[in-house]
Amino acid sequence: MSAAGESRQPSIVFVGFMGAGKSTALAAARGEGLPTVEIDELMEASFGSTIPQAFENHGEEGFRERESEVVGALLEEADDGGAIALGGGSVLSPRIRAAMARHIVVWLQVDAAEAWRRIAHSDRPLASSAESVGTLLATRLPLYEELADAVVPMGDRQMIRRALPTIRRLADMPAGTKLLWASAPGGEYPVLVGRGLLDADWWPLESRRFLVTDRSVGPIYAERLEPLAATAEIEAGETAKTLTNTEKVLRAMSREGATRSDHVVALGGGVVGDLAGLVGHLYQRGVPVVQVPTTLVSQVDSAYGGKVGVDLPEGKNYAGAFQQPAAVIADVETLASLPPLELAAGFVEVLKTGLLAGGALWERVRAIKELNPAELDDVIFACARYKCAIVAADERDTGLRNVLNLGHTVGHAIESATGYTAYRHGEAVGLGLLAALRLSDAPALRDEVESVLATHGLPTHVEVPIEVDDIIESLGRDKKRTAAGVGFVLLSEPGEPRIGQLVDPAKVEDAVKELMK
Repeated sequence: MSAAGESRQPSIVFVGFMGAGKSTALAAARGEGLPTVEIDELMEASFGSTIPQAFENHGEEGFRERESEVVGALLEEADDGGAIALGGGSVLSPRIRAAMARHIVVWLQVDAAEAWRRIAHSDRPLASSAESVGTLLATRLPLYEELADAVVPMGDRQMIRRALPTIRRLADMPAGTKLLWASAPGGEYPVLVGRGLLDADWWPLESRRFLVTDRSVGPIYAERLEPLAATAEIEAGETAKTLTNTEKVLRAMSREGATRSDHVVALGGGVVGDLAGLVGHLYQRGVPVVQVPTTLVSQVDSAYGGKVGVDLPEGKNYAGAFQQPAAVIADVETLASLPPLELAAGFVEVLKTGLLAGGALWERVRAIKELNPAELDDVIFACARYKCAIVAADERDTGLRNVLNLGHTVGHAIESATGYTAYRHGEAVGLGLLAALRLSDAPALRDEVESVLATHGLPTHVEVPIEVDDIIESLGRDKKRTAAGVGFVLLSEPGEPRIGQLVDPAKVEDAVKELMK
């Protein structure tokens, strides 16, 4: 307990399903010198029996009532900055959920199959079969998601230990900040989404910062990232994403004496993030890159996953590499400086992600009628989680990650055919979504997406002078084409994408023609 007058320190509260690794997390916290409490031990002491015996003697309802009293009181009084691991079902109690509000809640993720593998031979009273585990997990997932300040995916037993130092710093960050510990074979990194993060007293790396930004964003936000060893600016817009500018930035870093122990900071939208990421990959064979996205499209999509690169005259993103960032710091306050049309164009990536994810995210996205940057934090974080989960499963884009190209095949062709000047990236992808849904034989969904695009002032038809053949020709140069042809991502229902779909060229032409009306 804290002495009178002292501030109360929030605890780190680990939540998650059975087998998620909460005991492992407590061990990591003890390794950091934190006092720890495991709720199962308190409950056994309270009942004077094991957990299975308590369920048998009092039933689940009696167990939950006692749990609410014991755990609720603990969380209401906890003030020593320690770590607490809750039972898998503790989140069912309204009192416990309310008491978590002032603590840092860390959701340790586990899927049903892995949870059953870990607990199949235990004596847990509610885990009688793989089916029961799947059903129970599905009922609790919305609560874990709602409560989480930090999300740690499934991984090796040491992942929580690596994430814990950043989790502990959440207490010092602006209220409402959320953390995702992103993980892929190429590296792990923290993703922070919140407001005021550019002014937070935290930075993921201690080496010198070499800033890459554009001439629109740099004057607004660069000073807030001091101290900077040097700054390189490029022009704003897709036409700046070139090998020529890449070389200019590389040479500027060399002149300023950047070394392999330093790092690049990418401040801006997707163009800056892609180019700066490639610079980081190439400079002296690789230096870390911290992504600081300032547009909606970069905060929900392009800043994550490690795809970096630039365009060639022959096609978009033709020169690139894979390099996971060292961190992503998404300060949602930066969206307030975006022109309305830029914000709307970025929303297309939100729309695409909602279509891919389906379920609750799709329902949230389709319900957005007005783009208020002050109300997008949770949607941005949800989109980041989806993108990072896909990347974790397929970092090198050999299979599942292809789903992220929904709408991009035709969208990129429109961008390329118009010289990257007629449409913003998101506007072109919105048109590509309409084509993809036409090819998916999903007329009702296509109509709804068209209505959503129109609601936000986005184009639903190609309104610049360009021929259908120009777009078809650009489609033929799609960098993901194979000997069999260009594979499309199709989607008949939200949450059910199909990758690598070969489509009759005549149908593709018809879908493009429909956009030209």
